[in-house]
Amino acid sequence: MPNTSHTAAARLRCQGCRHYYISHDARFPYACHALQIKSKRQPCQDVLEASGQHCLYRQQKTASSS
Repeated sequence: MPNTSHTAAARLRCQGCRHYYISHDARFPYACHALQIKSKRQPCQDVLEASGQHCLYRQQKTASSS
């Protein structure tokens, strides 16, 4: 059974999500490809504030085989 507290904590952070990236815009340094937004804070925090739910787009990054 998955550790739900660990999963919930992961959804409160964007680090490790395949859609998360740091933008070059100093005013809005955090961004999400899936939601197509840039923000002053973690995009998942904006999602939680706006919808009351954790981000449903979060997908764990996988190791690439280069």
